[in-house]
Amino acid sequence: MKNFRINIISRILLLTTTIVTAAFLFFNYGIDIWFILTLPIIVAEIVFLIKYVDNTNIELAKFLESINYSDFTLHYDYSNLGKSFEKISIQFNKVLEKFKETRSEKEESLKYLQTVIQHIGVGLLSFDSKGEVEFINRAFKNILKINSLKNISSLNNISPNLGEFIRDMSVRKKVNYKLISSGETTQLLINAIDFRMRGQLFRLVALQNIQSEIEETEIEAWQKIIRVLTHEIMNSITPISSLASTLKSLLDEMKEPNEETIEDLSSAVNTIKKRSEGLMSFVDKYRSITKIPKPNRQNFSVAALFKRIKILMDSALVGKNIQFQNEVNPINLEINADSDLIEQVLINMLNNAIQSLSETNNGSITLSSYIDNNSHAVLKISDNGAGISEENMERIFVPFYTTKKEGSGIGLSLSQQIIRAHGGRIHVTSKPNEETVFTIKL
Repeated sequence: MKNFRINIISRILLLTTTIVTAAFLFFNYGIDIWFILTLPIIVAEIVFLIKYVDNTNIELAKFLESINYSDFTLHYDYSNLGKSFEKISIQFNKVLEKFKETRSEKEESLKYLQTVIQHIGVGLLSFDSKGEVEFINRAFKNILKINSLKNISSLNNISPNLGEFIRDMSVRKKVNYKLISSGETTQLLINAIDFRMRGQLFRLVALQNIQSEIEETEIEAWQKIIRVLTHEIMNSITPISSLASTLKSLLDEMKEPNEETIEDLSSAVNTIKKRSEGLMSFVDKYRSITKIPKPNRQNFSVAALFKRIKILMDSALVGKNIQFQNEVNPINLEINADSDLIEQVLINMLNNAIQSLSETNNGSITLSSYIDNNSHAVLKISDNGAGISEENMERIFVPFYTTKKEGSGIGLSLSQQIIRAHGGRIHVTSKPNEETVFTIKL
């Protein structure tokens, strides 16, 4: 191609010359036929001029089309059309190269993301509003032992109503699901979230096999319970066995009952009785933490609850030099729970706080309640007593574990189970001799 500017000037000059010649012949010689003959030439020159100018638009259209179809293999070179077109070709090529780099980066990111998703241990599945599967990773297939999945309704072949369960479950909420397949039971943890893409609604489901974790936790819990039960039962059975042996010896040796022998027998029998009652009391306490009543939920005023607790605490704090205060924010705060069970938990924790302040001067206990940033009701008990050591922190909720001389070791365990029955949790922080805080979130 020739220089664009020269081409335009040449074509304009040629068109102008043709028009002037035709006009000259017509006005000076009156030769109509020459004008008629030159008219098609003028029209042709105008058409060719327009087409030549339109070539720039055609090239621009090709450039935009290559971007639209992600074809970045083209290379533009308009250096022979002049300096202005040389700059345009440079910018065209730069834009294409930038798009090419961006696409390459996106492809690499997508490939990396797909690799990560395929190799993580959490099963992932996404499907549209019709249940058509858009994506499924290897972990999801392995957990459910399937090779492919086109629609979530096919999950019903693995476990009854599993497809409907996943489709209808609440979003942003982790739910346990017991999968029974081929005679095997697997505990699954399922979480779902909805999102929109390309104007269409999709659901992303995360699936985890937590069977092994549950089994390990259960084994660990049973081991702890067995250790406690063994310790307590042996502590009671050993002296009972020893005393029973002593009684047998006394009875074997006794020919004629005398006052001293009868006194020894009475003492041994009383001791056996007390240890047996102690063992029965222990078993009864153990039974109490295995039968937590189902919460009777009702809305109630936290301020009214704190007022009742304060009346109880005032009598327990007489002569102990402990300052007790409660705070409710807002003052009209209400929570939906079993007020009797929550009161039992708070009283238990406040009694623990009082005991921890037995050797503290100017002790203080604060009972407070508020709504946190996640709209959860929070109940907090803080004191400046002896606190909990790091070693004991992990054991305080273990049934029958206690550091008190006369403690049963079931108070905190019972409190934890009550709060869990409400769907909440208890968190503890402690700086010995500074501050200990029990935080209950409902």
